Amino acid sequence: MTQHRRRASAQQVRRRRAVVAAAFAGTVALGVGVGVWASADGGARPGADVARTSPASRATGRAAAPSSPTPTRTYPLSQAPRTIPAVRSHTAARGPGWQPRHGERVVVSDPRLADEGRLIAGELGLSYAGQKNDAKAGDLRLALGGGGDQESYSMTVKGGRVDISGPGDAGVFYGTRTLKQEVHGSGTAPEGVVRDAPAKPVRGFMLDIARKPYSASWIEDRVRELGDLKFNELGLHFSDDQAFRIESSSHPEIVSQDHLTKAQVKQIVDLAASRHITVVPEIDSPGHLGAVIAAHPDLQLRNVNGVATRGAIDISKAGSAKIVDDLLNEYAGVFPGGKWHLGGDEYQALTVSDPQASFPQLAAAARRKYGSGATVSDLAAGWLNDRAATVRAHHRTMRAWNDGFFRNTSVQPAKDLQVAYWTGKEIGARQPLEYLSAGRKVINYNDEFLYYVLGQPQTFVYPTGQRIYEQWTPRVLRGTTPVPARYDPQILGGVFAVWSDFPNAQTEAQVAAGIRMPLRATVQKLWDPGAPALSWTQFKALADRLG
Repeated sequence: MTQHRRRASAQQVRRRRAVVAAAFAGTVALGVGVGVWASADGGARPGADVARTSPASRATGRAAAPSSPTPTRTYPLSQAPRTIPAVRSHTAARGPGWQPRHGERVVVSDPRLADEGRLIAGELGLSYAGQKNDAKAGDLRLALGGGGDQESYSMTVKGGRVDISGPGDAGVFYGTRTLKQEVHGSGTAPEGVVRDAPAKPVRGFMLDIARKPYSASWIEDRVRELGDLKFNELGLHFSDDQAFRIESSSHPEIVSQDHLTKAQVKQIVDLAASRHITVVPEIDSPGHLGAVIAAHPDLQLRNVNGVATRGAIDISKAGSAKIVDDLLNEYAGVFPGGKWHLGGDEYQALTVSDPQASFPQLAAAARRKYGSGATVSDLAAGWLNDRAATVRAHHRTMRAWNDGFFRNTSVQPAKDLQVAYWTGKEIGARQPLEYLSAGRKVINYNDEFLYYVLGQPQTFVYPTGQRIYEQWTPRVLRGTTPVPARYDPQILGGVFAVWSDFPNAQTEAQVAAGIRMPLRATVQKLWDPGAPALSWTQFKALADRLG
C-alpha cells in the first residue's frame, strides 16, 4: 500500500468521526439516545445507559459531570383501579396501561375458561381466540393455576398485555369483572398487579317472588348486575301464603296462575351459573304455606277451638310431611346448585302463650314421637330436621331462619344447619351470640340494614346504601352492634333481601332503582369489611361513572 493511499484512509476515518460526532450532538439536542426510555414495566430498556462515563471516571469510580441535562421519557406510577367492590391489593408500576382495541385477542390456557373468555371478549369488543401458545401485543390472557381461595385472582397489566389467573374459574371470572369496570370507568386498565379475593364466601341477594311476581327478564337483568358486582348467590323465595310461583309436576294444583315455567327457571339458573352465582331456592315450612294449604285445606293447622291458623300446616299429619317432601325432591332437580334454604320461621303455633293447650294434637304428636316430656317446640324442631334429611340426600348445604331454632328443647336442630339470622324481634328472641357460641355458622340477613320490604310495613324502612356503607359490617348481625371479632370466621357472609309484603307499592323498575346503591354498598362490605378508602360521596360518584 502506498503512503498516499494510507493518508486517504486516515482522512476518511477523520471524516467519519466528524459525521458521528455531529450526529451524536444532534440526537442530544433532540433528547434521544442517551436518556432513559421507560419500558412498559417502568424500567430502562436494555442498552439505554442512565449516564455515560469516561475511562478516567470508570477508573476512579467517580462519574464525570455531564455536559448537558439527561433527557428522560417515563410514566408516572399507576393508580389503583377504581372498582366496586374495591380491589384488595394493587402494586403500582410505570407504563401506559391497557386499552381494548378491536380485533385484539382473548386467549385462554384451559377450555374450562371458554365461557369467561367469550363473555369478556364480547363485552370489550375483542375476538375470542381460544387456546393459543403464542403471545401478541394487546392480548388478554386468562389462565388457571396456583392454589388457595377458588374466588381469588391476580391481574397483571404489563407490556401492552393483560394476564388474569387464579386457582379456580370463579376467580378468573372476577378478574374479568375488575377489568371490565376499569375499562368502562376510565378507558384504561392501569399498569401493575392486582391481587384480590373476597373476605366472605357468601355474598347474596334474595328475592321474594311469591308475594310479587317478577318477570323472568327482570330477574335475568339482576343476575347480570350481580355478576358484575361479584355477588355469588341469588335466593328465590317462591312459596308463601299468597302464591306458589314455579311450575310443579308433582303438585300442579298448588301453582299460582302467574308463575315461572321450569324452562324459564332453567334459563335463569344457567345464566346465573355462567356468572358463578348459585341460585338458592326456599320453600318455607311449616309456616308460610298458605298457597299449598289453599289446595289442600285438610292440612290446615287449627287450634283447640277449630280456628284456622293462617299459613301454618298441621305437622302432626303425615300428609303434611309428604307434600313438602314431594316438593323438596322435585325442585332439587330444578335447582342443581349446592345450597338450600329450608325456611322454618314464624310458625304460628309457637306464638301463643301455651302451645300445648292451644294445639293439643301437636302436643300429642310430640309425645308419641319424642317421649312424655316433649313439647310442640320439639315437634317443630323435629320437622325441620326431617326436611333437612330430605334435602341432605341431594347433597345440599342447608340453612334456616334463626327463629326456626328453638331453645330449651330436647330435640336439637341438625348440626349441619346454618343460621340465616334476620331478626331479634320474634317471641323468645335469641341473641346472635347464642348461635355463635354453640359453634353454628351464621349468614347475616340483618333486617335493620339488609331488608328492603315493599310498602315499609310495621317498623321497616327502605335501607339506604349510605347507611350500609358507613355503619354495617358482616359482624353486625342484630341491631347496630357488631359481635366480637373472634366469631368472624363463623360468619359466612351476608344477603340483601327484597320482601314483597305490599307487592304494588313499587314497580319492578322502582325496585331495581331502589336496591341499586344498597347492593353496591353490601358487596363492598362483604368483599372487604374494613373501612372503605372512599367516602360515601366518592363511592356513589364511582357507581354512577361505572353505570
